[in-house]
Amino acid sequence: MKILVTGGAGFIGSAVIRHIIQNTNDSVVNVDKLTYAGNLESLAMVSNRERYAFEHVDICNQAELERVFNQHQPDAVMHLAAESHVDRSIDGPAAFIETNIVGTYTLLEVTRKYWQLLEGKKKENFRFHHISTDEVFGDLEGTDDLFTETTPYAPSSPYSASKASSDHLVRAWLRTYGLPTLITNCSNNYGPYHFPEKLIPLMILNALEGKPLPVYGKGNQIRDWLYVEDHARALYKVVTEGKVGETYNIGGHNEKQNIDVVKIICALLEELAPSKPAGVSKYEDLITYVKDRPGHDLRYAIDASKIARELNWTPAETFETGLRKTVQWYLDNQEWCQHVQDGSYQRERLGENSGVLA
Repeated sequence: MKILVTGGAGFIGSAVIRHIIQNTNDSVVNVDKLTYAGNLESLAMVSNRERYAFEHVDICNQAELERVFNQHQPDAVMHLAAESHVDRSIDGPAAFIETNIVGTYTLLEVTRKYWQLLEGKKKENFRFHHISTDEVFGDLEGTDDLFTETTPYAPSSPYSASKASSDHLVRAWLRTYGLPTLITNCSNNYGPYHFPEKLIPLMILNALEGKPLPVYGKGNQIRDWLYVEDHARALYKVVTEGKVGETYNIGGHNEKQNIDVVKIICALLEELAPSKPAGVSKYEDLITYVKDRPGHDLRYAIDASKIARELNWTPAETFETGLRKTVQWYLDNQEWCQHVQDGSYQRERLGENSGVLA
């Protein structure tokens, strides 16, 4: 099978591609605009494989998407390309509307026209898998409530509203045109190759540099944490075994308050990186409480029983094992981190890989 992955140079997208290339016989076409969050260094271990090709294309560019589909003839689409940082969506929502809504619409239309011309088994087996977020559901009031596949949408930020919009478009293209679509909604991901603006990598790297560890409000926001490599396994399960028209929630069964996550990171660093920056006696001393952001959801938690029951997927990592692996990865991959922090990863973004377009 040849799978077209949008946003494959991003955090989750690169994990999906690494999983497919390393654990299956399938081929991948990586379509990525390479915004600030796209990093081809995250794919260095697979980028020279014959089963991998890269296309430097914006999903809003219909003509280029049509060329990619005609040239590569994919058997499935996994749509991960998205603007995804809530704080950035509050400061500048326009890019989120453009990429997450207009980009998804453009991709759906190009896919639909391509799919309608397919014949036989290739048409019958084609899949469009849209990867979304649990943030489309808003937040949970009770301490025992969980998001299910039928939870009503109630997005709180420009980011989550744009993702909710894209989910609705995908369902409409199934209902109206018969395009064989699937949707997954995931909880907060963490793990290797995570861009340092996000909570866990930001805390790790700030602590190692002796910088403040900024925590919103009281840090009592609760998130369900999902190790990114577990997520990649789940996504491949859905695109290859999922039922057309279905939605699957993917969660890690690891609810933690943000402040507890930060404290666990500090404790791991005390063990794994005991030599601290000058003037720092304990990593926890760097925790700083800052003003909460507007519309900050208090609690997310996913009921992932459907994907466990129907597709036999459960996470392999607990939060403790996954976070330890994550902290150790950042300690072992300071060069990757440095390239992100100094911006050099963007200057070296186009390598020698086949299919690269300037």
